[in-house]
Amino acid sequence: MRLKTSATNRTFGLLTQWGLRANLTALRKPETLGRLAKQGVPAIWLHSITTLLAVIDDLDRQIALLERELRPLAHGSQQVRLLMSIPGVAELLGLTLAAEIGDISRFPTARKLVGYSGLAPTIKQSGQSSRTGRISKAGPNTLRWAAVEAAQSAWRPSNPWHRLYTETNRRHRKSNPAKAAVARKVLIACWHVLALNQPFKPSISTRILR
Repeated sequence: MRLKTSATNRTFGLLTQWGLRANLTALRKPETLGRLAKQGVPAIWLHSITTLLAVIDDLDRQIALLERELRPLAHGSQQVRLLMSIPGVAELLGLTLAAEIGDISRFPTARKLVGYSGLAPTIKQSGQSSRTGRISKAGPNTLRWAAVEAAQSAWRPSNPWHRLYTETNRRHRKSNPAKAAVARKVLIACWHVLALNQPFKPSISTRILR
């Protein structure tokens, strides 16, 4: 997945240097490369884009094989099924979260799990004042990545954290703080469904057990 993301970003990066934008579906159409050539993109750059698309297609095939193998494992695990009741969490993210969290009894509260993930914001204190900084990133990268991936759907109005996402996005004028805020809610929900052994309910997204 990281290799695919890297290749995708590289493809888009080549286009943006020419002031162009196109998604992967559009780039795969035979006529698109011809249109890019007419817009002045050099042949060597078009060759790089073609190569990157081939890499992405090959990685997609490899990922699809792995997904077919992993999905039955997800549905066979009670822990993963509980996690999959959380918005934004499907089979693969559920497996990732379950593997990274392990035994939920390791974390006496949801706050402890959030802190362990490195998604908790740092607090900088000086004299009588304190300031909230960026997330600490002190925990496992994979757990943090899975929580942020689950937060990607928060832009949808049907998502229980849509309001949190839009308000944070509006306040900071960029999406990363909003995704981090929702990712913390995702981990809070993970703690609740696993600790209580109950599927996700929207009401638990607004509470933290201290």
